[in-house]
Amino acid sequence: MTYNPKLLDKAKRHPEKQKNPDQPPGRKPDWIRVKAPQGKAYEETRALMRKATLTTVCEEAGCPNIGECWEQKHATFMIMGEVCTRACAFCNVATGKPEALDKLEPLRVGVAVMQMGLKHVVVTSVDRDDLADSGADHFVKTIQAIRMKAPGTTVEILPGDFRGKMADWDHVIDARPDVFNHNLETVPRLYPTIRPGARYFRSLRLLERVKERDPHQFTKSGLMVGLGESREEIGQVMDDMRVAGIDFITIGQYLQPTPKHTPVMHWWSPEEFEGLARIAKNKGFLMVSATPLTRSSHHAGDDFVKLKAARDTQITKQAAK
Repeated sequence: MTYNPKLLDKAKRHPEKQKNPDQPPGRKPDWIRVKAPQGKAYEETRALMRKATLTTVCEEAGCPNIGECWEQKHATFMIMGEVCTRACAFCNVATGKPEALDKLEPLRVGVAVMQMGLKHVVVTSVDRDDLADSGADHFVKTIQAIRMKAPGTTVEILPGDFRGKMADWDHVIDARPDVFNHNLETVPRLYPTIRPGARYFRSLRLLERVKERDPHQFTKSGLMVGLGESREEIGQVMDDMRVAGIDFITIGQYLQPTPKHTPVMHWWSPEEFEGLARIAKNKGFLMVSATPLTRSSHHAGDDFVKLKAARDTQITKQAAK
C-alpha cells in the first residue's frame, strides 16, 4: 500500500520533532486569517488530484492559500513522493525514509496540467538525499512531460539544492524551465536551527549558476519572516540575492504548523511588509511580492506575466540609453 502521511498522526509525520517541548501557536493576528477552503472548483481540483494520485505541496505543507488557489484551479504539484529526507524546523511535510520513485509520475503530472488547462504550472518536490542524483532526472522528465502534453504552459520549478552537485544542477537547468525558483527561506544565522540540512551559500550558488548557464531563465527565491531575523539581516540577504542575479523575491510570514515546530517569534504587520517591499524594489529586483500571506507559488501565473513585462521594460530602457 502506498505510504500516505495524511493518514498518520503528527508524531509519525515528524518523529524527529517529538523531543521538542510543546509551544502552542497562539492566536493569529487579524491580517493573517483566511477562509476555510470550499467551493465547487476547489472540490473539482481536489478530485482531480486524487484521481491522478498526485501530491500537492498545497496540502502537504498546509498552505493558507489553498482555498483561493484551488478555487481558481491553480495547484503546485509536489513530485517524488510525500516523504522528505530532511527535517527543517518550519516545514509540515512528513519526514522519514521515502519509497522508490514512481516512473509514471512525470506523465501523470503532464496529463493533469493538460486536463486543468493551466497557463502556468509550478512543480516542487520533497528533498531526496537518498537518490544518487537527488531526483534531478525525475525533475527533467516532469518538465519534458509537461512540454509534451501541454506545450503552451509555462513551467516554474521549485527544487531542492541537489546536495550541491553541479552536474545535477546543470541537468535541470538545461531542461529550460521558464522560472527556476529555489528558496533561501531564512537568514544565514538561523540556518543551523531552521534549515539544518541545507547551506545558505550553496543555495545562493545554485541560483547564481542558473544565470551563468542560461541568462534568459528567470530566477526566483523566497524568505519567511517571523523566525527571529532582523531587518538588517533581511537587507543583507536581499543584497546577496541581487549579486547572484535573482530576478524575483517573495517574502511571507512564517506560520507554525504544529506545537512541535519552531514558534513564531514575531508577527510582521502589513505595514512592515510594505517597508520590506520598498527596500527590495530599491535594490533592483524585477519583481517583489511581500505580504503576510505571500508564498512562493501564490499567484505564480499572474506574476510570471508581470515578470516578463518588467524584463521587457528594463530592456527597452537600457536600449534607450
